[in-house]
Amino acid sequence: MSTVTDIKDLAKILLKHKVINDQQHREIRARFDAVQKKVKKNPQLLESHSLLPNWDPGNITTIDVVTAIPLPDSKNGKFYLNEETILKTIAKEYKIPFRHLDPLELELDVVTKTIPKPFAQKHLVVPLYKDREKLVVAINDPENQEPLEGIRKVTGLDVAPCLATQKDILKIIVEFFGFKSSMVQAEQEFHKSSIDLGNLEQLNRMKSPEEITSSDEHVTSAVEYIFNYAMDQRASDIHLEPKRDKALVRFRIDGILHEIHSVPKGVYPAVASRIKMLARMNISEKRRPQDGRIKAERRSGLFELRVSSMPVAFGEKIVIRILQPEILFQDLESLGLSTEDLIRYQNSLTRPHGIILLTGPTGSGKTTTLYSSLKSIATSEKNVVTIEDPIETICEDFNQIGIQTAVGITFSSSLRHVLRQDPDIIMIGEIRDSETAENAIHASLTGHLVLSTLHTNDSVSAVSRLMDLEIESFLISTTLTCVVAQRLVRTICPNCRSKMEHHKREFESLQIGIEKDTVTLWQGMGCELCRHTGYLGRIGVYEVLSISDPIQQMIKDKVHPIDIFKHARKEGLRTLKENAIAMMLKGTTTFQEVIRMIAV
Repeated sequence: MSTVTDIKDLAKILLKHKVINDQQHREIRARFDAVQKKVKKNPQLLESHSLLPNWDPGNITTIDVVTAIPLPDSKNGKFYLNEETILKTIAKEYKIPFRHLDPLELELDVVTKTIPKPFAQKHLVVPLYKDREKLVVAINDPENQEPLEGIRKVTGLDVAPCLATQKDILKIIVEFFGFKSSMVQAEQEFHKSSIDLGNLEQLNRMKSPEEITSSDEHVTSAVEYIFNYAMDQRASDIHLEPKRDKALVRFRIDGILHEIHSVPKGVYPAVASRIKMLARMNISEKRRPQDGRIKAERRSGLFELRVSSMPVAFGEKIVIRILQPEILFQDLESLGLSTEDLIRYQNSLTRPHGIILLTGPTGSGKTTTLYSSLKSIATSEKNVVTIEDPIETICEDFNQIGIQTAVGITFSSSLRHVLRQDPDIIMIGEIRDSETAENAIHASLTGHLVLSTLHTNDSVSAVSRLMDLEIESFLISTTLTCVVAQRLVRTICPNCRSKMEHHKREFESLQIGIEKDTVTLWQGMGCELCRHTGYLGRIGVYEVLSISDPIQQMIKDKVHPIDIFKHARKEGLRTLKENAIAMMLKGTTTFQEVIRMIAV
């Protein structure tokens, strides 16, 4: 389907499968006939953009023409068909499966070693993966069998075609062949001076940091591919892990790690050095952990990359946290708090002084809640100061201080000096020791609102944790206003959500009574949008303990946490589990995610 003259056949296929109606079919035919007449009179029109909008004169296809034609629509006036809808219809007509190409599911070597890049670009074909004796190949034109025959002859395998959009195919060609080319050329360049990380006694000539960082454009390109790839895939973290014979590149997407690429052993030190240089880290220091950050700009906006390096058995492991402003700064209403918990939490935020603690394990979304909370209460009349290790992302509304223990800038020392900076609101990244806890208490007692994090499993345990840090119970009861425990659960993909029946036996582990034999819940069935996981994105699950007068007195009297919890339940405390179950019943998340959250 690659020439303009096939457009009438395409229009018939769209009409046959009821993608368009008779009027729209006539519109396509009439519009195309008019174009043909203009081209016959003046062939040079094909070299311009004057015939139809959004044309690429160098690569005009039948589908390009159809997607450029505004079709009459009785409901919306005019609408445009898109390439994916057209190709799915063609796939039905030719009885060929349609695939949305997910880079995470493809094998780098199969894509890049089966056929050369010029052949892939010329014919718009991409080998995807081997399935026993078959090679699955993505194509854009079901009528063009020539490239498939060529692949059969070269590989000796049966070829199973599937249809994919031109955009997807070109993206895979650019990213996969580009990354592979960078790795191969970098490996050749570094081959003679590579370090055998698996043999620590072998002596090899090492390139100087200047040689590595200034002369190797292939490594630079490879790092760019990794960063862009991660951002395209909505990754929150990039892991580069050196092993004995290679280094792995893994992305964390929606809380789950996926293996993406492997980097040759000899190239990895240069890749690590390039990343450390961008993060303004000491590239010659490989024996100590380091932290750095990179500011990146793409067409979709600004990103901040927080880089951490750590020496491991086979080299330096690098983890890069991708921080996106739209994720860190959210409306409190969209975080996942129930209506009642949101009211309790907002009441605590509007108080002029007191301590608000967020608790939960690493990766539970505490930073997002903290930043979103500060953003909601920060005004031009207030001085908001944060003390972080490290600064997660730069926000001009805050006065941010980064911890530097090497020069004596710690949480406790910074907090002492911050109190002389006339703050209204203070955010402490984490209360780790008794000194920081005492200074936070002092800041609250002197009329400041303090927000911080603490590592406990639930909200009530925060009281015990502060006592463990040698804070007197009467000081805790006087200053503590709210404790929020939280977790993250994956949300069901809206594109493929479907109802599923669950037997009441399955809910025994949740310890909730179910009267009916079966319960109908929502679950993602898996689609291209969610990479066949059934999940798309994550949301917070919260437990909000508001410190009322009775609870304040119980803390002062050192009442056992279990008794405090029982009283809080009477006042309306909803636990993490209960709020997660409510999300499950509402169709936000799944039964499996609730079980996973409880097990954490």
